[in-house]
Amino acid sequence: MKNYTITVNGNVYDVTVEEGAGAPAAAAPKAAPKAAPKAAPAAAKPAATGAAGSIKVEAGAAGKVFKLDTTVGQAVKKGDPVVTIEAMKMEIPVVAPQDGTVASINVSVGDAVEAGAVLATLN
Repeated sequence: MKNYTITVNGNVYDVTVEEGAGAPAAAAPKAAPKAAPKAAPAAAKPAATGAAGSIKVEAGAAGKVFKLDTTVGQAVKKGDPVVTIEAMKMEIPVVAPQDGTVASINVSVGDAVEAGAVLATLN
């Protein structure tokens, strides 16, 4: 066991950490999923944005993709929800800026998105 003193936001904590075969294995899977979702949306956005429709449907706020309200090929009218984002425990629909057909959906449920990110495109 090792003892550490950690300061977080001005609060000092004395922490005891046990060493063992289970601890590093448990820590590695936790670190890998956190890194993978951050990298996956960033990689998906540029590829999907260039190969899709000309009308962008962008996130108005940062949050997490809660629900996909449409599918590729579906016709939508101006104001119809395309994707729903969850931010600060609120569900925020991201709507079609004009009439069209969904050409691509660039996110998946659970993805973290930034404000202004292209979530889908329309033709």
